[in-house]
Amino acid sequence: MGAFLRLVRWQNLLFIVITQCCYEYGIYLPIYKTHDLTQFILLVIASVLIAAAGYIINDYFDLNIDQINKPDKVVVNHGVSRRWAIFWHMLLSLLGFFCTVLALSPFHFWYLIFANLICIVLLWLYSTNFKRQLLIGNIVISLLTSWVILIIFFSKSPISLQAVTSPDQAAIRLFRLTMLYAAFAFVISLIREVLKDMEDRMGDQQYGCRTMPIVWGLQASRVFIYVWIIVLAGTLLLLQVYVVAYGWWLSIAYCLLLIVLPLLLILQQLSSAQTQPDFHRLSSWIKWVMLTGIFSMLFFAYYF
Repeated sequence: MGAFLRLVRWQNLLFIVITQCCYEYGIYLPIYKTHDLTQFILLVIASVLIAAAGYIINDYFDLNIDQINKPDKVVVNHGVSRRWAIFWHMLLSLLGFFCTVLALSPFHFWYLIFANLICIVLLWLYSTNFKRQLLIGNIVISLLTSWVILIIFFSKSPISLQAVTSPDQAAIRLFRLTMLYAAFAFVISLIREVLKDMEDRMGDQQYGCRTMPIVWGLQASRVFIYVWIIVLAGTLLLLQVYVVAYGWWLSIAYCLLLIVLPLLLILQQLSSAQTQPDFHRLSSWIKWVMLTGIFSMLFFAYYF
């Protein structure tokens, strides 16, 4: 059981649950005051199962690379056999798709059911091909991270889908906040994916991967991360200026101290990072910034 939990990255699965719960109870419910609990629970389960299947198939195809990059964390063939890994991937993928169908009407939300099926396919293609290509794998994972939020948004009602043009202020507010957090999830995930590539460059290079640190070099990869951190931190600072008019001082202090300041510290530490432990530490810091960003959704339940 311990090996299986490590294989499916239970901490990352918990991140998914926390993200979707914070969105549902921190943003959607305070705006609309009601929700479909059964549908929400099924979508959370579907997201967790599909993500778990993705982690399993990733470890299955990355066995040789992981034995170089992180030999102490290899689970496939060291607790879970390759045959059982494939079995669990197929089973969890099917269960995740089945939960999606149960949660959403195939007549009204066929596009979301199809989208989750595409997610399953993308996770397979990421593990077999995209991960080894320049930027493609990073962008795919970043989009899938955003989808964790977007699938809850699009599952709500036709009002949500028409939020851009709808005169309903509640729909407009929901749309803006959803896009804000989906963009945050995309950018912060992209930064972390490149940091992980910098951490794993030795094993990746030995097996012919063409990730950014291998193709462009460490310095160019640093510049790429610099730009995105500056864009992200700058956008968050501008948002705080906008929020001042509402007097949300507690959320402003939270954002500055627990999101913007850590991003600036990561920016400062990145310039001197050289070794695998250095990049692993920065990747872990980014993960905590992701968590503090997720929890910031709860402020809207307080202020709305």
